Amino acid sequence: MPRFACFVLALAALLLAPASEAQSGTEAAFQKFFAADSPDAAAHVVADIEKAGVTFDEAWRRLKSGRTYAAQQGGVVMLKNRTEDGIDHSYAVNLPAGYDPARRYQVRFQLHGGVAARPDNSPRGTGEIGTLAGAEQIYVLPYAGGETPWWTNDQILNLNAIVDSLKRTYNVDENRVVVSGVSDGATGAYYIAMRDTTPFASFPLNGFIIVLTGDEIDDGFIFPNNLRNKPLFVVNGGRDRLYPTRNVEPFTKDLIRSGVEIDYHPEPEGEHNTTWWPEVEDSFEKFAAGHPRDAHPAKLTWEAGDKIHNRAHWLVIDEFGAAAGKPGRCRM
Repeated sequence: MPRFACFVLALAALLLAPASEAQSGTEAAFQKFFAADSPDAAAHVVADIEKAGVTFDEAWRRLKSGRTYAAQQGGVVMLKNRTEDGIDHSYAVNLPAGYDPARRYQVRFQLHGGVAARPDNSPRGTGEIGTLAGAEQIYVLPYAGGETPWWTNDQILNLNAIVDSLKRTYNVDENRVVVSGVSDGATGAYYIAMRDTTPFASFPLNGFIIVLTGDEIDDGFIFPNNLRNKPLFVVNGGRDRLYPTRNVEPFTKDLIRSGVEIDYHPEPEGEHNTTWWPEVEDSFEKFAAGHPRDAHPAKLTWEAGDKIHNRAHWLVIDEFGAAAGKPGRCRM
């Protein structure tokens, strides 16, 4: 082989070796990042990604591409988590029969009612979505009880932990995660919408916001103005013994006048059950599909009483001033 050709080959090997090693290091760091089983574990890998010398554009490309997901058998999977406050939670995940790991799926959280009648948050029933099934999607059924109702910070932590775990295990469309509920579950959905709007796209429900009085919730404050950030799909029945339309509708219309986007569906013959579901199913699913989350909204409005629920997307309230009789005034 001519000397010049040997020189070119040697130079190419010299130049390519560091790039290949760097690429290998970057690949290994991102694989470790995506394989992390929690946000804390993933945070510890960030330093390895920085050391690999990855450019912003390359990091952005890899993050947008996301994980490669494994095949999963469809059906009900019963799972558990322990939230940061040390409370154990159970929840059921309903995977479509033909779950395809290469496809992104919408997710619906379905919050049950009758919280006060349950002594704890242990699972009930089979964990199946049952008669409230609609479009093909991943259904999540968490559990609450008298000591851990939906309207507590613990349940905010619980739903956040579930969302994080879902995105690490299944191919979730993170801009199409909705929270729905019936009775107490719907009231809980109001609470979640007012405290933790960021992960969710919309809040379809059939509850009553006035149930969330100061005595019912952990910190004593509600923030109806925060409902302006996400759309709601509201169903209430005329014959509902707990939340009849004659009581609920004035508050629903007042929220609409205040700028809350509500797709309102009163059912004159509806009672305190879900027999109305077949009549609204198509509208409900069109609403959910037609309102994906805007991950970077141009405008936000957010109120908070402390730094526990002080964030809505890119908006963070990091300082509060004292105000008599109020949870606090914020400066940003």
